[in-house]
Amino acid sequence: MSILVPSLSSSYSSSPLPATSLSIPSTIFSRQFFCKTRRTSPPFSASKRRLKPLISAQLCAPETLILDISKLSVGETVNEEELWAAACLRVRTFNDFSSESFGIEDHKKYLAEREFEALKERISGTRLGFKRVSCINASVPLSQVSGYADDLCTSCKFSEDGEARVVIGSLDLNQCVRLPDEITGMRPQGIGEDFARAYLSNVCVAKELQRNGLGYNLVAHSKLVAKEWGITDLYVHVAVNNDPARNLYLKSGFVHESDEPAWQARFLDRPRRILLWLAIPQDFEL
Repeated sequence: MSILVPSLSSSYSSSPLPATSLSIPSTIFSRQFFCKTRRTSPPFSASKRRLKPLISAQLCAPETLILDISKLSVGETVNEEELWAAACLRVRTFNDFSSESFGIEDHKKYLAEREFEALKERISGTRLGFKRVSCINASVPLSQVSGYADDLCTSCKFSEDGEARVVIGSLDLNQCVRLPDEITGMRPQGIGEDFARAYLSNVCVAKELQRNGLGYNLVAHSKLVAKEWGITDLYVHVAVNNDPARNLYLKSGFVHESDEPAWQARFLDRPRRILLWLAIPQDFEL
């Protein structure tokens, strides 16, 4: 699946990337930092859920690795090392790097550090305008991808319960009224809209591992977390010419709500976006 990707600048400056991308730190910070939040529990206390495959692995292009979906784990980030791995995956997915460029590894590290800092700020609850943010990742054991994509295994690796794993897909769930520089959802309205509305952003899957159902699993898990938060209306922005991502969201139950004005897209120098909406069923479960 080939997806068009917006500029990284919005994510690294202060805002999350809208969920139009789906291809769909060297220093570990203390848990005390992450507990300074409006929530009653630390953001990394969420349990991981080992999922049964929601859809079967499809026939893939020769260059695409077919995963053993039974080994897939999808859940909220539980430690800083995994958060760093997710930041590295986003840098790897949202950029095209030339191997001949000078100092490319230093540049990748710089971008990952900026994304990590932005993620850390949003998850801790210190970013103005965001009630709650969760980074949801899809990961597999290192042995599943070892020797296939060396840079993915190196940069996106983390440890969980003594097992080496690799983050291969990621997204953010943002509980807020609006995302910066994006059209705003209309539901719900009035009192409580800042608690009951959420947006997906930064949706990405390692390009070598697309067509394994990872995007679908990530979105499905985000709906479950949204329900636990009391979210009733979930939104996602997607570029109007990004058919693979739009098809994923439509398959996941989203419907069209509104279009970004052409003038706004020109002003922000990016493809025009559409806004998709999903009502979270109260009986939803995986």
